[in-house]
Amino acid sequence: MNTFKIVPFLAALLLSACTAAGTDSKTSKDMDTFDLTREWDKTFPESEKVKHRKVTFRNRYGITLVADLYEPVTAKGKLPAIAVSGPFGAVKEQASGLYAQTLAERGFLTLAFDPSFTGESGGEPRYVASPDINTEDFSAAVDYLSSLSGVDAERIGIVGICGWGGFAINAAALDTRVKATVASTMYDMTRVTAQGYFDVMDADARHELRKRLNAQRGEDFRKGTYALAGGVIDPLPDDAPQFVKDYHAYYKTSRGYHARSLNSNKGWNQTSALAFLNAPILAYAGEIRSAVLVVHGQKAHSRYFGEDAFKKLKGDNKELFIVPDASHVDLYDNLEKIPFDKIAAFFLENLK
Repeated sequence: MNTFKIVPFLAALLLSACTAAGTDSKTSKDMDTFDLTREWDKTFPESEKVKHRKVTFRNRYGITLVADLYEPVTAKGKLPAIAVSGPFGAVKEQASGLYAQTLAERGFLTLAFDPSFTGESGGEPRYVASPDINTEDFSAAVDYLSSLSGVDAERIGIVGICGWGGFAINAAALDTRVKATVASTMYDMTRVTAQGYFDVMDADARHELRKRLNAQRGEDFRKGTYALAGGVIDPLPDDAPQFVKDYHAYYKTSRGYHARSLNSNKGWNQTSALAFLNAPILAYAGEIRSAVLVVHGQKAHSRYFGEDAFKKLKGDNKELFIVPDASHVDLYDNLEKIPFDKIAAFFLENLK
């Protein structure tokens, strides 16, 4: 890695490397008062095989979430349903929408949602992440899907991409209505925040991080504003790690850039990291009784997150699938790498 030091880089990257956000400002309010984007503004083309519409629903904290609902044109009767979110901080117009639309083409009713405090969803202040609230967002999506007349409430699954893979596993450990879970190219955001990439941070380093973030918290309070962590680094240093180059190639180019995406723009609030330091989200992963599929790229820098999460899972309905020759970001949008046949087959088998 030469002169490009990954530990100092962590503070700026870990809240934005898998992320996305924007420059809008919203409070939680009803759908008819939300100023929602009506034109197709996704980073992927619209499918003729799927009907699409915007919907809203509230989570347990009263925050209104905005989502894209995808339904197969040929839909008949009650369908199995899947809620999708991620990457960490990304908006539904990016990878999660691509997953949702593609799975809808395969016969599922799907929902790609913006997490609390980001994208078109409500919540103040903006650009905040929370291990608790973001896990709750998945359960709120299950609430909404369960209420739809065209959904079989006994056949609901979830997909979490990147940092949302960890939240999806946490949601599956908590919400017994989730019958099947896919964690794709996952991060454990609590682990990477508290221990750094590749677990290089020790207790002294965490103490220094806490001191810096709490000092920032005080400064934010005095100023009445929230300092942002910055999105994906731009321009790239010459000695940037390959995975940082991969993030840049997605978020900072027409391939994946979106105006509401945190990684594409100014990133999370710096103090969002505080909530992740003391809250390991995979603590009860071993108690999940429903089916879980962990998908990761063979060449992904984050592969160890998925492999270690899989080691916590118990039962013969758990599976680890490594995609040959795939990087972390390949599983955001590379249709030649994302194993949609495998994912669809998993849900068909487990959402009976």
